[in-house]
Amino acid sequence: MIRRSSSLLIFTVLSLPLISAVGWELSIPSTTTARSSLRVREGSRFKIAIFADLHFGEDSWTDWGPRQDANSVNVMSTVLDAETPDFVVYLGDVVTANNIAIQNASLFWDKAISPTRDRNIPWTSLFGNHDDASFVWPLDWFSSSGIPPIICPSVSNSSSWSSDDGCGFRGTTRVELIQEELKAANALSYSTIGPKELWPSVSNYVIPVESSDDSKPAVALMYFLDSGGGSYPEVISNAQVEWFKTKSNTLNPDLSIPELIFWHIPSKAYKKVAPRLWITKPCVGSINKERVDAQEAENGMMRVLEKRSSVKDTTMD
Repeated sequence: MIRRSSSLLIFTVLSLPLISAVGWELSIPSTTTARSSLRVREGSRFKIAIFADLHFGEDSWTDWGPRQDANSVNVMSTVLDAETPDFVVYLGDVVTANNIAIQNASLFWDKAISPTRDRNIPWTSLFGNHDDASFVWPLDWFSSSGIPPIICPSVSNSSSWSSDDGCGFRGTTRVELIQEELKAANALSYSTIGPKELWPSVSNYVIPVESSDDSKPAVALMYFLDSGGGSYPEVISNAQVEWFKTKSNTLNPDLSIPELIFWHIPSKAYKKVAPRLWITKPCVGSINKERVDAQEAENGMMRVLEKRSSVKDTTMD
């Protein structure tokens, strides 16, 4: 949601014990076969690292942009090495598409994912409001300096753009970003292109965390929702709410399985919970320093979650 500064990279590490104090451990999928189910083992905790607002590709034609991308890689690498998480969630705004002139956002996306993939840690990603935003042309490009060198995916060793390269001035869609991520994932990515009936909202899916005993139900359900923005309004639609209700009631009818919910843009409810001018005590994070950039409409998602005692955490940007 926010512009990345030279000193800020948003990340969270969740260490989640099972109900009844049974520990979680992840069975990491093989890098040479299709991804396997996430599975737990007794004796440890299941740790999730969350990276949000990485904004790779921002101001990529300047010295500042690539330097910040390199800094972000270093920070993520440090976190991953220190925390050794079992799973990583990329919580949206992986790239700043409105700063990426051509159809090569997947190059920046791949760079953002690389610290996790290089360590053979499984991950998943969902979309924020910048990931497929329309490119905003800098006025400086129309001055005497002209358009800076642009690298196309098909000619990555070239520093110039040509119409013959099959690299035009259009962005990379949500579906294309996930498709390219999965191609280079080595079976480690759990990102999914969601049901077409929910499009243009794309990153809608659920990942069960299975018990070590195949005869038992899943020990947790992680739901991922596309909160829009970029190429369409910033909203979780009524169709997504109904999809979640149907999916969760089918997978967890008696509310016995803990549920974790992830999306990028905060609900409008957060504007009431965290009004900028009425907080008298410091809160964790930057809630005292920035206004809540909430979704454009509320279509009932928070009311649905409020009624589900199985929901143990809702993570937003």
